[in-house]
Amino acid sequence: MITIVDYGVGNIKSFVNVYNRLNIPVKIAKTSSDLEDAHRLILPGVGHFDHAMSALAKSGMREKLDELVLIRKLPVMGVCVGMQIMGNYSEEGDLEGLKWLDASIKKIDETKINQITRLPHMGWNNASPTKHHDLFNGMEDEPLFYFLHSYYFECNDESNILAETKYGNSFTSVASNENIYGI
Repeated sequence: MITIVDYGVGNIKSFVNVYNRLNIPVKIAKTSSDLEDAHRLILPGVGHFDHAMSALAKSGMREKLDELVLIRKLPVMGVCVGMQIMGNYSEEGDLEGLKWLDASIKKIDETKINQITRLPHMGWNNASPTKHHDLFNGMEDEPLFYFLHSYYFECNDESNILAETKYGNSFTSVASNENIYGI
């Protein structure tokens, strides 16, 4: 069962609608006990890093998520701020991240962007795979993804980078370490 973690800062309905259209069973977890029968996890998120970390802490699901992801090795996919909070910390705030991926979240350097509208990075852009991975099966060579962010994910271990996107500089747009994925 795919379980979407609802800690109060995600676009839950969008994920549910996609899975419903594909006839894939999905459930929403709002408490630790809702996570018990999870086989795969989606950690969505929109907004500010510290707000997301605070909301996750208040949800009471942090310890259970750490157990599922780090000990039981359930596959988890973090999307948007859900990916960012998987890192160590963010320049956007003061709180520590989940530290599931060895990464820092940094502000995009506007001086490197050659467009009139600089931040946030908003719109469709390519994610260029840096290596073959099953995550890209069935996709175009450089699939398009929608971006809306001013901070980027910087992996400290290059082996965790699955795809990069160029906006000013190149940044990690897809990362992975074992059962942990961020997009």
